[in-house]
Amino acid sequence: MPKHNLRLSLILSLSMLGVFIIDQNIKMLFVDGFRYYTDCIDLILVYNKGVAFSMFSFLAEYLKYIQLVLVVGILGYVFYLKKVCYAFPAGLLLGGAFSNVYDRFIHGGVVDMVYWHCGFNFAVFNFADVMIDVAVVWILVLNFKKEWCKN
Repeated sequence: MPKHNLRLSLILSLSMLGVFIIDQNIKMLFVDGFRYYTDCIDLILVYNKGVAFSMFSFLAEYLKYIQLVLVVGILGYVFYLKKVCYAFPAGLLLGGAFSNVYDRFIHGGVVDMVYWHCGFNFAVFNFADVMIDVAVVWILVLNFKKEWCKN
């Protein structure tokens, strides 16, 4: 295995595993009963049967399989690109995505817990969702700033 492929695999695997473990541990706190309420942000337990903003919840049982195929496709694409600069953000994205898909198999829906209601009501989300958002922005920046990603 070429050195850059080993590096890509290591960075991708560690970041993906890190996000997955952190997210699942946070979620277990809420599944076990932790709650916290404030004037702006509540930490509650919600099982989201859809995707962002509960869209596509009508797909119910099929959604987890569709998402699993998409996540495996993204993983394959990252290795196809062979660009180490994408490894960390792709690991964040895949760790969050695998964690949310895992929830669908184990809990029947994604475990969400952060409810923002300061000035307006926002969708309930979780750590994995934040990591996915950060990863998408990071990958977009890398695509627009090609000089930052030469390998």
